[in-house]
Amino acid sequence: MPTVRRTMAQAVVEFLKHQYVERDGVRQQFFAGCSGIFGHGNVSGIGQALQEHPDFRYYQSRNEQAMVHTAAAYAKMKNRLQTLACTTSIGPGATNLITGAAVATINRLPVLLLPGDIFARRNVAPVLQQLESEHSQDLSVNDCFRPVSRYWDRINRADQLITALPEAMRVLTSPAETGAVTLALPQDVQTEAFDYPAALFAERVWTIPRNRPDQGALAQAAEWIRNSRCPLIIAGGGVHYSEAQDLLRLFAGNLGIPVCETHAGKGSMLHGDAENLGAVGVTGTFAANRIAKAADVIIGIGTRYSDFTTASKTLFEQPDVRFININVAEFDAFKHHALPMVGDAKAALEELSAHLGDWSTSADYQAEYRTLVEAWRQEVDRIYAIRHTPLPSQGEIIGIINEMGSPDSVMVCAAGSLPGDLHKLWRARNPKQYHMEYGYSTMGYEIAGGLGIRMADPSRDVYVLVGDGSYLMLSTDLVTSIQEGCKLTIVLMDNHGFKSIGGLSRSLGQGGFGTRYAYPRDGLLPGDEAGSVARLPVDLAANAESLGAHVFRCATYDEVVRAFEASRTIDHTTVIYVETDRYEDVPGYEAWWDVPVAEVSTMADVQSARKAWEDMRGRERHYL
Repeated sequence: MPTVRRTMAQAVVEFLKHQYVERDGVRQQFFAGCSGIFGHGNVSGIGQALQEHPDFRYYQSRNEQAMVHTAAAYAKMKNRLQTLACTTSIGPGATNLITGAAVATINRLPVLLLPGDIFARRNVAPVLQQLESEHSQDLSVNDCFRPVSRYWDRINRADQLITALPEAMRVLTSPAETGAVTLALPQDVQTEAFDYPAALFAERVWTIPRNRPDQGALAQAAEWIRNSRCPLIIAGGGVHYSEAQDLLRLFAGNLGIPVCETHAGKGSMLHGDAENLGAVGVTGTFAANRIAKAADVIIGIGTRYSDFTTASKTLFEQPDVRFININVAEFDAFKHHALPMVGDAKAALEELSAHLGDWSTSADYQAEYRTLVEAWRQEVDRIYAIRHTPLPSQGEIIGIINEMGSPDSVMVCAAGSLPGDLHKLWRARNPKQYHMEYGYSTMGYEIAGGLGIRMADPSRDVYVLVGDGSYLMLSTDLVTSIQEGCKLTIVLMDNHGFKSIGGLSRSLGQGGFGTRYAYPRDGLLPGDEAGSVARLPVDLAANAESLGAHVFRCATYDEVVRAFEASRTIDHTTVIYVETDRYEDVPGYEAWWDVPVAEVSTMADVQSARKAWEDMRGRERHYL
């Protein structure tokens, strides 16, 4: 067998260059490049190998966690058919990746992580940044990646790549098993040469299948739907990854079945669709939640049923409600004692549609949910038009971006109170317009994620909506967006603290303790009690400006409108900074979230909150 001599690191890069995926006859390169920060653990290995392959794009990042967020957002934008690799040195550079790995795995997004590792030959141990163990010499900080990786391996010998790399690709390209894949690369082995089989570097195409559900399950599902009075579809992220949005809209419209959406599934239906109830659950609309409470058959498509979707298992109140779950992952298809239809969402909808023929729900049911859809449209109009003073509200700012932004744009957000408001209020005009990281709700994802989106599709405007808490967590890849010429329009809303947790704390009787950005009083951080507080002298607008962004400072609704219009003329990353009212909230709409309250307390408000929690806790149910 012909061989070629390569270092282990050179072999990794050359292999990645020649991996392709194909679905529905469309072929594309799987890896679009590699993000990295170099240190002694990878500069002479993967760093040198990347230098030898200038046709395999290298992206310089500023933070290791951020680079994984960028890769995950890129993969999500590409419907998991393309991604980036990420390389770091050993030590803190490697462990900084762990949060990003969790984000990718929890959201089922393919990302390849290549952290440097300690010396495999051990004789010079302990090396710089090595964690020593008295119980094993085969342990490093990279073992921390095991629980947040779908596949994990340490390449202690150069020849181990021959079996490890194909396994990594098997997992990365699996519709059901994908997530973060970690290959820990000892720094000495990265530089060692080996005679690899030339076939390892031949072009390989990984076919992404459209697995079809069992015919018996299809027939049973069709019977359940025909016998239902109030069926409801819950659209999850699997609708997008299967590229089944158009088929879902046709399916729902033809059969008269309303659709509600999880965070990952939002955009499956578009603004103006008669069957579009909008968001469901804790951050849902009253239209979706009222229909969900009465639904007798739930058709979950590509959803994992998080507690936000089910309102902590209190939302679906019909005593005999039944679930039909369409999912590529058997694990999710069986949830809630469902009739499992294990398969691709698009393929399953095609076959289920054929089984149902010209059946449709009653005219009365269609009139009921369409009346709610119209009532919800009016509620969003009301919130968009509030004009709260002296500081604008978050809902109004969302309205500005939604209504003035390009219909082909993408909005990205991740954590805090913004996701709940956006889930309810954002009107998606294209399937990719709503990009929310809410599987892990990661503060700091927003700017790095926006960069990945813009890299994946440079033709789209990208609007990053971020609060001051998330901005302070991780804003450094604002610099990378400027370096790469990837313009982002960042709307930075400053409410001087953690707005979301402040509201949650107040609802638990704790008065917003520890959620304000303010000087301590008598040695204690202030809560949200009435009266003035001494704010910290932090200027986030100046910070963004110092990192190279063009900044608009806004104080009113009208100033935000003018700034957003002017931002179109700026050719690089722009930040629209505005203070917002931390107490003007978008309401919750008839759903509950289980956050346990202290069982004993000397605080009267906590005691009251505990009583309310106990009353709701009794409504949780098992779906059996």
